[in-house]
Amino acid sequence: MDAITFTTVAKSYGEVRAVEALDLTVPAGRTLALLGPNGAGKSTTISMLLGLARPDSGRVEVFGDDPLTAVARGRVGAMLQDGALVEGLTVKEVVGFVRGLYPEPLPLGEILETADLTEVAGRRADKLSGGQRQRVRFALAIAGGPKLLVLDEPTAAMDVASRRTFWSSMRAYAAGGRTILFATHYLEEADENADRIVVMARGRIVADGSPAEIKSRAGTRTVRFTLGDQPAAGLDRLPGVTGVEIRGTSAVLTSADADATTAALYRTGLTVRDLEVRGADLEEAFLDLTTDPA
Repeated sequence: MDAITFTTVAKSYGEVRAVEALDLTVPAGRTLALLGPNGAGKSTTISMLLGLARPDSGRVEVFGDDPLTAVARGRVGAMLQDGALVEGLTVKEVVGFVRGLYPEPLPLGEILETADLTEVAGRRADKLSGGQRQRVRFALAIAGGPKLLVLDEPTAAMDVASRRTFWSSMRAYAAGGRTILFATHYLEEADENADRIVVMARGRIVADGSPAEIKSRAGTRTVRFTLGDQPAAGLDRLPGVTGVEIRGTSAVLTSADADATTAALYRTGLTVRDLEVRGADLEEAFLDLTTDPA
């Protein structure tokens, strides 16, 4: 059974069309990153997926049920961008209370360990750092052992080390065959942790595929080599070159035709050393896909 199905879904707020003709199917057991600039429709899509907003038209299904039914049956867990934690209770008490609301919750110790909260289980949840509070929200999201976990900017308040620990925990949870959908502005998180990326812009899906497939949509590559003290004049006129950067002793050429650029580079008479040709990164692909044409 598919975990998520959007069928021709549309949603407006007044005259603003937040989501338009959205068709999306996510098989169970996949990890999907939802990307897009502010106003792309990501938050509205997540709200409809969780039953917090109803589509104006079309249908949303979660494991074959409407979202509210799936949530009521404990099949869905969510970690949203904000939300206050109960004051005065310890981490262990908060998590223990929430897991008691589900018919088949995970063991308390497993939840705390998965969320990397064991060492702070006795501390008041509302007195933790921003990153620790995010981990508590993650613990609450997985407390019921949901088959679908929805995360909206889950690492926004975390430092680099905390983000690394979080995603390690996330991958461990997903390894049990669960379905994960997360929205993030950290593109490297999507590249490293998702097996599928959906990019939204202006309320529509503009790209859908593996990280490698999304990056290939940018259509540009970089040609890098050690320039040393040789002149850089004329590199911008090589076939396919759309941009030139000098970084220390290296020249980095952005090219729409790396083969033509490389062949012409060897005909310039320059000594070409340490040549490296790379595809576009996810940030370049994202900008290419979501920036309005001039």
